[in-house]
Amino acid sequence: MLHKINLENILFLDIETVPEFSSYEEMDEQKQLLWDEKSKYQRKEEFTPEEFYERAGIWSEFGKIICISVGFFSFRNGSRNFRVTSFKGEEEKLLRDFTALLEEYFFQPYHLLCAHNGKEFDFPYIARRMLIHNMRLPSKLNLFGKKPWEVPHLDTMELWKFGDFKHYTSLKLLTHVLGIPSPKEDIDGSMVREVFYKEKDIDRIVEYCERDVVAIAQVILKLRQENLLSDTEITSIE
Repeated sequence: MLHKINLENILFLDIETVPEFSSYEEMDEQKQLLWDEKSKYQRKEEFTPEEFYERAGIWSEFGKIICISVGFFSFRNGSRNFRVTSFKGEEEKLLRDFTALLEEYFFQPYHLLCAHNGKEFDFPYIARRMLIHNMRLPSKLNLFGKKPWEVPHLDTMELWKFGDFKHYTSLKLLTHVLGIPSPKEDIDGSMVREVFYKEKDIDRIVEYCERDVVAIAQVILKLRQENLLSDTEITSIE
């Protein structure tokens, strides 16, 4: 079935998130109490709420998106090209720009969104942050009333599970076992908060996010048993 999908109909994406505030102390008292309650199960007695706040970016209620990178295939005159671009900076604006892309170029029923662990993280995170900003959900993220086979999402982690619900595989591990060049050349997810708030280097984060998008596309090619992208076939769009 995967082989029957037109690669040009897939929008590959990855997001980078950080805690909404640079520190626990910046939250108001009510938000601190809500964070204490939300994080209690995971931090147990090992961390205080303040210490655990550095991980707040993984929860859409306490984090925010600072980058959405996307990529798509283009086939022209017998050549293959994979184009990558990013939306970065202020969250509401990047979400509106991302929505505009979906509504102008990836709105048809046959268009699909693809991410690694996207069904558990990227797609719901984007949708929740849009609603927090009082934005209308684009059709590709509005899943209400849709049957499972009508959901326009591909998830490379789900594809690798082959029906095993217990199995979690990181993108880094998956690329390694499939013989795909690792996307983790500079930073990893645990470093994004520090690079954003302390180093204030959003461009470094964008480069990291775009490498993940390329890696996700490479995984799809590998699962289709097609040739991987070469460096000359990848184009970054400003």
